[in-house]
Amino acid sequence: MNTIQRFNTNARMSQLVLANGFAFVAGQVADHAGASIAQQASEVLAKVDAQLQAQGIGRERIVSANVWLSSPDHFAAFNTVWDAWVPAGHAPTRACVQALLMAPGLDVEVAVIAAL
Repeated sequence: MNTIQRFNTNARMSQLVLANGFAFVAGQVADHAGASIAQQASEVLAKVDAQLQAQGIGRERIVSANVWLSSPDHFAAFNTVWDAWVPAGHAPTRACVQALLMAPGLDVEVAVIAAL
């Protein structure tokens, strides 16, 4: 039986779960709603990094990413930040969709799955 470990857990969710050889990082959003999409993207990806690094996992281990943008108008600016963040030769699978995010001024949310 595989062990499941949960980190930064509250009544509703865990920020990171380790299970079956994978790390599942919950959707991360910026703390600074209303900032530019580039600023929010940088902050969100830094939060993803922090969750992974706390478990000794580098971003080259990311195998899948889900990206939610509040508007398709943010796609190019987000991709500029994303492309600089993803290690060369280690692009994960990715889905990117438009979605109404849960707080006004939030323009991007990212969740990832990484191999241990």
